[in-house]
Amino acid sequence: MSYHQLLDRQNVLVSGGAGFIGSHLADELVKTYNVICIDSFITGQEENIDLLLQNPNFKFLRHDLVEPIDLDKLPELAVFKVKHQGIQEVYNLACPTSPREYNRLPIETLRTNADATRHLLDIAVKYKAKFLHASTSSIYGEPRDKNPFNEDYWGYIDPVGPRSCYNEGKRFAESLVTNYGMHRGLSVRIARIFNTYGPRMKLNDGRVIPDLISHALTNQPLTIYGSAEDASTFCYVSDMVDGLLKLMQHEVGGIFNLGSTEMLTYRQVAELITKLADVELAFETAPAPAYLARQGAPDIAKVRESLGWFPLVPLEDGLRNTIAYFRAHERVLGMAADKR
Repeated sequence: MSYHQLLDRQNVLVSGGAGFIGSHLADELVKTYNVICIDSFITGQEENIDLLLQNPNFKFLRHDLVEPIDLDKLPELAVFKVKHQGIQEVYNLACPTSPREYNRLPIETLRTNADATRHLLDIAVKYKAKFLHASTSSIYGEPRDKNPFNEDYWGYIDPVGPRSCYNEGKRFAESLVTNYGMHRGLSVRIARIFNTYGPRMKLNDGRVIPDLISHALTNQPLTIYGSAEDASTFCYVSDMVDGLLKLMQHEVGGIFNLGSTEMLTYRQVAELITKLADVELAFETAPAPAYLARQGAPDIAKVRESLGWFPLVPLEDGLRNTIAYFRAHERVLGMAADKR
């Protein structure tokens, strides 16, 4: 009898589950699965999972996955019968993702992509679980022309530059996942995630939307690092979670871009944020830190055709939700302002 036949609810492991995207993913999964969340809190936040901690179908393990973990021996997981019923799905979102964070934690970022990914893959092999790896658009490097990135593009990257701990770490992790799939009989899929925003982002993590929102809500001039005409794409977090869920259920697996295809300048985003926040503030530019890079757009034809996925939430609606979230968390805003 298979693990799937024994369970009323399948067991799902989410690494990085106290992070921005990971906690939103756990919110959805816990509706129909038993969710085991693992996070070291290097960059994740307990407040992201406060409500989930009260849910009997959610268990949290504080653990740094650069060290192995034996789920069978943990008494807190006995209620999920992991020793006998195993794990059916593994989502790997364990990694610092904002430029400011991985620039502060370069060795930890590299070790998470190497050691933590390997330990999670070994868990998936042990339980014959499906495996989804959250990769990044950063594996493509900076755009060399105006064409969107498709999944066949190999990338244009400085392997030892200021972003290399993240870019090269993610590229290595993709190779590790792919080779486990080919040589260990594992069912794997890789999501190359493009710029994502929404509630629970850290306001001081160095990304354009949280930076601009925190300035707007604390009545400071809106600072754009680099040029106001630089552009990026912006995918709301609920759309990204929907893409991850659909990709996990895609039996063929493979590598898929997930993101918005609409390129908007930072000036356009800043103007929309001031409008939605109902403030009138000056714009200013500042030199971009070395770890920031020009952004490209995804080609999502593959995921649209194979999974029927494309982003649905307009930027204005997503920003309105995000601003409302941070207004409701004034303490977070105050802390973010104090850290500047």
